[in-house]
Amino acid sequence: MEILLIIIAFILILIGIIGSILPVLPGIPLSYIGILVLHFTEKVQFSTQFLIFWAVVVILVQILDTIIPVIGTKKFGGSKRGIWGCAIGMVVGLFLGPWGIVLGPFAGAIIGELTGGKQAQEAIKAGFGSFLGFVLGIVSKLIVGGFLLYYAVVNIF
Repeated sequence: MEILLIIIAFILILIGIIGSILPVLPGIPLSYIGILVLHFTEKVQFSTQFLIFWAVVVILVQILDTIIPVIGTKKFGGSKRGIWGCAIGMVVGLFLGPWGIVLGPFAGAIIGELTGGKQAQEAIKAGFGSFLGFVLGIVSKLIVGGFLLYYAVVNIF
């Protein structure tokens, strides 16, 4: 049973890291659940402070991941249409492979701004803001996922 829990924990952590890039999966929360599963084995015992700290970090990163593209779009002059375009672009981009995931939010924000009557230069600026926010969200999730994977590996091996 112990080995099965360890395998499940690592699968959850790895799926969580993949989910940091693919918006369909709840990435970092899955990685954290993997840490919790690992904690319930006899081989690994994390401290309560460790578990609480990483729970707070995971919650903050999830909240910021939602807010950062919106802030980026607004900071660069975007409107609600640009924000919605960014969100729709993220979803559509999932079906277009890795480049779609990267370029979908950018293109969606631009299209949203253009349909709202903004000039091309303003739309591109807002699109860049949403893209920058999207990338910062992914990077922050990958960093947290990397730390959780590191702690799992160190405590098993």
